[in-house]
Amino acid sequence: MTKPTRPVRTAKARTKICAALAAKETKNNRHWQGEFLAALAETSNVTAASTTAGVHPTRPYKLKRADSDFAARWREALCEGYDLLEMEVLHRLRFGEPKDGEHKFDNATALRLLSQHRETVARERALRENTDVETVRASIHAKLARMREEVLARRQAAAEDKGGADG
Repeated sequence: MTKPTRPVRTAKARTKICAALAAKETKNNRHWQGEFLAALAETSNVTAASTTAGVHPTRPYKLKRADSDFAARWREALCEGYDLLEMEVLHRLRFGEPKDGEHKFDNATALRLLSQHRETVARERALRENTDVETVRASIHAKLARMREEVLARRQAAAEDKGGADG
């Protein structure tokens, strides 16, 4: 049995994008990201999301490694995709599946996928909740600082009034 031949990629090989998008894109204009992340949330499939966004599948991976903000949005999109798949499976389990549908839904694979990514999604949700905790803490600290300033201002005003009354 012969192995299929693929072109060997070197470390210097560039990620390809369609010519129409390449002509418009600059480092500051990464318009494909929104389309890619939306499709990733919908499909949980990097190749399908890349096709929708019009970029080669290696491009999002490359950006994910280089840009922590994009990596965070990628994880959010996958969590959303996980939630959508979970809801789809629940709906099918509760109400059944149409027998004459265009596509056959593979419940076993969906359940296996949900099981495999449960920990990743739980970790991402925990990170999101910690971000919210940090936001709350920052808000509390800011409020305490304002209250402290108000108390100090009242004390100073009272001391000045008392000093003026004594003099």
